[in-house]
Amino acid sequence: MVHGPETLLSDRAVARRISAAQAENPQAEIVRLSGTGMDGAAFLEASGGSLFSQATVLVVTELCDVDKDLFDMVSATAANPPEELCLVLVHPGGVKGKGLLDKLRKAGVEKADASALKPFKVPEFIRDEARAQGLQMDNRAAEALHRALGNDLRTLASALDQLRSDTEDPRIDAQTVTTYFGGRAEVKGYAVSDALLAGDLPRALEQLRWAIATGTAPVQVTSALSFGLRGLGLYLDLRTARMSDMDIAKAIGTYPGKVKEYSRICRGWNKAGLAEAIIAVARADAGVKGASVDAEYALEAVLLEVDAARRAALPSRTR
Repeated sequence: MVHGPETLLSDRAVARRISAAQAENPQAEIVRLSGTGMDGAAFLEASGGSLFSQATVLVVTELCDVDKDLFDMVSATAANPPEELCLVLVHPGGVKGKGLLDKLRKAGVEKADASALKPFKVPEFIRDEARAQGLQMDNRAAEALHRALGNDLRTLASALDQLRSDTEDPRIDAQTVTTYFGGRAEVKGYAVSDALLAGDLPRALEQLRWAIATGTAPVQVTSALSFGLRGLGLYLDLRTARMSDMDIAKAIGTYPGKVKEYSRICRGWNKAGLAEAIIAVARADAGVKGASVDAEYALEAVLLEVDAARRAALPSRTR
């Protein structure tokens, strides 16, 4: 049984089992059924072997939609499959079809996990995937790719495949990642946020104007600002709890490299300044979604407000 919503991991687990079955018997027939609308006759026919092959690999997807009247039949077959059958059951996660899942667990059916990765685990996936594709990728490069493309594993795997195809040098650094993927709109929004949170207002304004000029939606900028401020606020709450960077990253829902970044910039902030900044960004977010006539002006204004909130809440010697 393959269980979980992460389709890349699920597809790979299915492919591995099919490959293993075909290695054992190259003549095995591959049969695919969907649990949606599957009846008992179709399952029996597919799982009982074929007149034209000595072995069958039966893949049943959408296990969550299997009719409850078939739970006993499916679980009994999975618990004690015929010698000529390789049965692969694919469940997308969630509580739907829990009764069948419980029966399969009680039967001791082998399980392959395809759970969605927590954000702090994604850079590790990137490094492992890069290694599997013959690339050498350090932590900064993996975090840069995570930052650029987000948490979708299939997108990340495709990006690494592109890098492998387009670059002669297997060593991939953060600059290479930025060259290939740094032009995405989401990245431009975070470039504005990073500069502003670090106290570099001129660079934040420069990044904002470039982002707007190259088509970044204003809401992507306010979203990045909100995300950055919330993350920094959580870091300020957690940093005195004697937690490791990894533990803090798990609590915030980010990766350890981002925690190190928060550690560097937090000296320029306190909780009062963050509270003012978050309120200002919330107003700006409403502005760019229609409350303001000029979204670009609203964005420039909020950068000034956030920077003023940061400076006003600190002792004069650190402003």
